[in-house]
Amino acid sequence: MSGDEILVGFDGSADARLALDWALDEAQHSGRPVRLAYVFEWLTIGGWINPGMAPGIWLDETTRRQVEELVGKAAADAAAARPGITVHGNVFDGPPALVLQEGSAEAGLLVLGSRGHGGFGGLLAGSTTVSVSAHAHCPVVVVREGRTGAAGPVVVGFDGSEPSRVALGFAVERAAKRKTPLRVMRVFEPPGGRWPPSDHDERSVAARERAALEESLAAWREAFPDLPVDVVVTPGNPAATLVEASRDARLVVVGSRGRGGLRGMLLGSVSQQLIQHAHCPVAVAREH
Repeated sequence: MSGDEILVGFDGSADARLALDWALDEAQHSGRPVRLAYVFEWLTIGGWINPGMAPGIWLDETTRRQVEELVGKAAADAAAARPGITVHGNVFDGPPALVLQEGSAEAGLLVLGSRGHGGFGGLLAGSTTVSVSAHAHCPVVVVREGRTGAAGPVVVGFDGSEPSRVALGFAVERAAKRKTPLRVMRVFEPPGGRWPPSDHDERSVAARERAALEESLAAWREAFPDLPVDVVVTPGNPAATLVEASRDARLVVVGSRGRGGLRGMLLGSVSQQLIQHAHCPVAVAREH
């Protein structure tokens, strides 16, 4: 696996196929190769061996050959549908979250469906997706059924923290390659929650936040002078506001943790909320 590959967690499910489609679109803009990764998880329960892909299937050469054929056909069909893109497929053994996390160390980008065959209907994002998004070594994009091909802007949440600066760079590059507008959002929570102090001046706070954001944007505006950039500075709940903004976005980008994140947390609350509730694909950006 080369360091610039787009790695796709693939199990043949509808969500995985949406993730593959998104990865192929990214590959067309970036020129990166795509690799499908199907991960077998064999569980021993009461002395019986059972794979994670479907109950009642025995670990034998026939099953493995069927899976290899599934992955090979998906890779071949993807390559045929997108001439010029290199697509490979591999079958791995082990816990899916751990295998994909290890694979992300050698990938440039990891793309996942929100849930796979093992997902429960009541969960918006599966445990594998949440775990890998928290522990991956490269940026992760989570794709779910919905407006995956929307023509709206690339939206990025920015709070001045280092992870949000990484997210800003990721978002600028995606918007520029797709020739689509960028919307940079700074959502700040007023002090005191619903009951701010009497001397709180919201307009002054917003002006300071906007000035700091524009300072961070200056170098990017210079590097991409033709990129339309919309700046939004508003009070409110960051997660809820970004989820609402995702309704007309083609991609929402956030850092793995924000300014309010606890040091021991690998994935902040805003990132987790977006993975669960966003209406478009979500990118959790991080430095490799």
